[in-house]
Amino acid sequence: MSLDAAFADEPAFVPYIAAGDPSYEASMEYVEALARGGADAIELGLPFSEPIAEGTTIQEAIVRALDGGMTPQRYLEFVSEVDVDVPLVCMTYYNLIYQYGDSDGPRSFVEAAADAGIEGFVVPDLPAEEAEPLRDACDEFGLDLVFIVAPTTEGERLETMKAQVSGYVYVQARLGTTGARDDVSDHTERSLARIADWDVPKAVGFGIKTGEHAERIVRAGADGIIVGSALVDIVAEGHENGDSTATVADRLEEKAHELKEGALAGAAVEQ
Repeated sequence: MSLDAAFADEPAFVPYIAAGDPSYEASMEYVEALARGGADAIELGLPFSEPIAEGTTIQEAIVRALDGGMTPQRYLEFVSEVDVDVPLVCMTYYNLIYQYGDSDGPRSFVEAAADAGIEGFVVPDLPAEEAEPLRDACDEFGLDLVFIVAPTTEGERLETMKAQVSGYVYVQARLGTTGARDDVSDHTERSLARIADWDVPKAVGFGIKTGEHAERIVRAGADGIIVGSALVDIVAEGHENGDSTATVADRLEEKAHELKEGALAGAAVEQ
């Protein structure tokens, strides 16, 4: 399924989880639980040692994954093995993509990712002005390139993103790093209004924690929601408490269901 198709009929729920957190086997069960809970696409984090866009929750998840032996090659094996019927998006940092393989440049990793089953990329540290090599590689192998639009993104950078984005655009709901919040930012409607003429779905992330948050975000005009830290918190708590993988997977499936139902409720109110 393409990324566009994930947003075709109803507001999409796009969870994030770090591959390999806290282990290869456990995170595979967690990804499958999120799909059962209603995920329409999944952002699957490829751990990187300097995740500058992430808050403490996801930084700690990445450390657990790296400590558990996750590497770019293991990540590609993970993508090939995981049993889900929704698109998988690789979220990582550009150095890992650029340095993969025998020669510099993104093409080798994009080809390998496409072969494994990845449908697109989110690369938080790659400026739109420098994204042409990755965009070209994605075009060659039929993958999407998703950009993150912050509340402060404007002018020529916004236009450059508009020209290169595909799949969906990740609308950052607030300034700062990722992390679950107890409220919904008032930047959301303004951010969506600035890109209203873009011909890709608009998915809002950063800070979404509950079904009520999801409902409000969709009511504000979003085509979907992106949720990471609220889910990674469940993984972290289960790991710290020594809970079984099955127990944590059940909690993730339940939270996914809540978030998806919230998004659907927002669309129903909108209608």
